[in-house]
Amino acid sequence: MTIGRTRSVALSGLSGHLVDIEADIASGLPALVIIGLPDASLGEAKDRVRSAIANSGFVMPPTRVTVNLSPASLPKQGSGFDLAIALAILAGSRDVPTESVASCVHLGELALDGRLRPVAGVLPAVVAARDAGATRIMVPAGNRAEAELVPGIEVIPVASLAHAIRVHGVDIAVHDIDVIEPPREPEPEPTQRDLADIVGQPDIISALIAAAAGGHHMFMLGPPGAGKTMIAERLVDILPDLTPEESLEVTSISSLARVAHTSRLATRPPFVAPHHTATAVAIVGGGSGIIRPGAVSRASRGVLFLDEAPEFASTVLDALRQPLESGDIVIHRANTSAHFPAHVQLVLAANPCPCGNAGIDDTTCLCTPDRRRRYLARLSGPILDRIDLHLPVSRVRRAQLFDSTAPRVTTAEARERVASARARAADRWGFTRPDPLELRSGRFRLKPTAVRSLDAALDRGALTMRGYDRVVRIAWTLADCDGSDTPTADHVGRALYLRQGVPA
Repeated sequence: MTIGRTRSVALSGLSGHLVDIEADIASGLPALVIIGLPDASLGEAKDRVRSAIANSGFVMPPTRVTVNLSPASLPKQGSGFDLAIALAILAGSRDVPTESVASCVHLGELALDGRLRPVAGVLPAVVAARDAGATRIMVPAGNRAEAELVPGIEVIPVASLAHAIRVHGVDIAVHDIDVIEPPREPEPEPTQRDLADIVGQPDIISALIAAAAGGHHMFMLGPPGAGKTMIAERLVDILPDLTPEESLEVTSISSLARVAHTSRLATRPPFVAPHHTATAVAIVGGGSGIIRPGAVSRASRGVLFLDEAPEFASTVLDALRQPLESGDIVIHRANTSAHFPAHVQLVLAANPCPCGNAGIDDTTCLCTPDRRRRYLARLSGPILDRIDLHLPVSRVRRAQLFDSTAPRVTTAEARERVASARARAADRWGFTRPDPLELRSGRFRLKPTAVRSLDAALDRGALTMRGYDRVVRIAWTLADCDGSDTPTADHVGRALYLRQGVPA
């Protein structure tokens, strides 16, 4: 039998599947055929593999070679199968020990001279291989640091096809070659910002701490220069550090989203602020070929900040409805689908009108009432109904700016309060969001005297049922921030104000 076998990994979102690769060396006219639902870039692998084998000192079998990628019904995308295909062919022609090749998972794109190029998505691919029971995986040397972030699996970095062949037991000379390194993310500079930089707005500080403690979405409405962007940036600073599972998830998304690779796990929540010209694909994910995560997934476990929110296309904003509710996003294609996490805190910021001067003293707004209405109407009711905190932000006066006697909350103090509030919530109902039905009618139902104002707002039609449930959640968060065992009427009233601070 002249069949060589090995394995590789096919990614679909952050999920990976082991792919069995078989190379059959049969009689017939010389040809290399790849079957098993490959995409265009994988279909071009035959030319890269043929040149890499020849330039590594071996001979491509002068017969018909059929490479099967199994399961055939699973779409395979990208150039990361090159190394596995080349080694399966060499194992089928008995140039490389078949047992060694079959016992290892292989990832990597081949250059024409036989060197291995780094590929995107190595981290989730290694995780998928380990979870599927693989014990050894061979990756490009440029992906070594990223692959070694995953414990429980042996990582074998190689710089070229010849190097991989020698690792599999063939006694050949391997010349020193330059390792193809991936683009690296620049080292983040230590941030100098602090929550104490926000002056003259104590109500905003309290709302920001509540948002961080309960994972609540925010909408800020205020004139230019009021500090909306600064407030959003401070929100991510007071979030707790990522857990080990969250770190692996965030780093895996970064690995899959771009070619830049990392050598360490992320420890802090991400902050993503796309420009208002971003398309729906850029925000929710997609694209041709390999499905890439969008901004909402790259911000998972952190903050997605949409500044000048009314300037975003309405289709882009409305595409966020489902991810905000479910915490994940599924992108469907004709023959496949990709799942990405979207556990994100959404922060929207908007001016009161196109010119930004509406409602400001000593300034003149040039916008007509109809133009103001149409401007804010770009934020649809359904998306605003999913935002927990609606905060008006005003400009700071000179007296407030230079008032040294006003108390200021630092980032360290706020993060400690957030951690304490989250610990209280975790002790009460675990690390999942409370079920709305249980908050309304279960053992966590509040006393009628505490929710009297909330019931009245629901009866007037000022709140939807979703809004009612979110106000109750905010009230529980405020109680946790204050160290109370259960929300009082004051907590519910404050939560209702935070929900209705900006009219929708």
